[in-house]
Amino acid sequence: MKLFKLPDLGEGLPDAEIVEWHVKEGDVVKEDQPMVSMETAKAVVDVPCPYTGTITKLHGQPGDVIDTGAVLVEFDGEQSSQSKTTTNKHSVADTATKLKEDIADLLDDLDEKMPALEFPKSTAELAEGDDSGTVVGAMEASNRIVSDIASVGAIKIAPAVKALAKKLKVDLNDVVATGASGVIRPSDIRLAHEMKSQAIQEENTTPVAKTVEPTTLAPDLVDKTTATKPSPAPPIVSKTAVDDQWQQVKGSRRAMARVMADAHAKIVPTTLMDDADIHKWSTGEDITARLIRSLVKGVEAEPALNAWFDGDKLAKRNISHVDVGIAVDTPDGLFVPTMRNCEQRDATQVRHGMNAIKEQIKTRSIPAEDMKNFTIMLSNFGIFAGRYATPVITPPCVAIMASGKLLQEVVPVLGGFEVHRMIPLSLTFDHRAVTGGEAARFLAAVIKDLNKSK
Repeated sequence: MKLFKLPDLGEGLPDAEIVEWHVKEGDVVKEDQPMVSMETAKAVVDVPCPYTGTITKLHGQPGDVIDTGAVLVEFDGEQSSQSKTTTNKHSVADTATKLKEDIADLLDDLDEKMPALEFPKSTAELAEGDDSGTVVGAMEASNRIVSDIASVGAIKIAPAVKALAKKLKVDLNDVVATGASGVIRPSDIRLAHEMKSQAIQEENTTPVAKTVEPTTLAPDLVDKTTATKPSPAPPIVSKTAVDDQWQQVKGSRRAMARVMADAHAKIVPTTLMDDADIHKWSTGEDITARLIRSLVKGVEAEPALNAWFDGDKLAKRNISHVDVGIAVDTPDGLFVPTMRNCEQRDATQVRHGMNAIKEQIKTRSIPAEDMKNFTIMLSNFGIFAGRYATPVITPPCVAIMASGKLLQEVVPVLGGFEVHRMIPLSLTFDHRAVTGGEAARFLAAVIKDLNKSK
């Protein structure tokens, strides 16, 4: 009898929720075949069978929360040949972490040797690795990169990058390789996935009108200025069940609760508030693109807010690329997907990126690594109500900007008065890492850019 305990799936969380069993008691299974899907930190991770043998007992049903290190499955059978060669010096969690580091090393090596594309991936993002590639079960650990570039027909691709393509359901024949000698880079896979998502959304959109589903993705950074007439306010609909019973918080809301508690314990927040005058904007201006562009301008003026801070080590890292974490509220909780390399994107590319993000959140297909390693955060709570707020920063970031409800304000102009459209802005920053002067200069640069007509 062998006991398989739930390992750390790479999220650093103490538990995970069972989404779906792919096996049942009495099944004869082989090593590495899909065993169970677990949800942790808003991502679903498939856990493969660690052994070849017969499953004698499953610990937990779909919806149950299993602690990391608790028994998940009982097996009756021989341990895999790969596992037999393993020393007992490494725990299951150490093994998963080591493989994750090996994959990250491979991806880093690939990006160092390949020329940059339009949206190059950051080293910080690649260092996180890909949770879907984590193998659980005992295995031999090594610092050696155990895989190399391989050919799939006429396609040249590393195994780890091929695994990423499989996870994102990208056809390798649709990918444009930008690496040396025609090798497919990780960023090529992600770009192909983004383009595919955009094409699907455009195909499913009628030419008569575009619809927004605020109860699914609200408040998203929707375009508030694309119509000549004001759009009707989205319906205020809640899907919260009311039954007077205590219920365990699960899934993405469980992860959200932990993130918020961690932020409250680690951040020293201070908030600045001001308004941007957008009366010069032309009809049809994409507010999402303008807000993200203004963030980039703010970072250019004051790089201190595009940074990570380690409170334990009292160390700070100012980051050269701008990866924006975009807060999206859904009935399942708060998601913060990342739009990478925003300093290199124009308005069209930002819109394509937002459409891809919304589609991924709807289908719950967004990769776990795409909700990590953002360097600055953006939120929009104003779609329903609210002028100013004190938005929450997720460590290790040091700043988040939020936009409130668009307003018509009377402003003095040349001795008279005019009515202008205004965007209320709230900038929360970690006062351990950012001074008040730095935050004020950043916000001033943001407002200056938003005040421009184009």
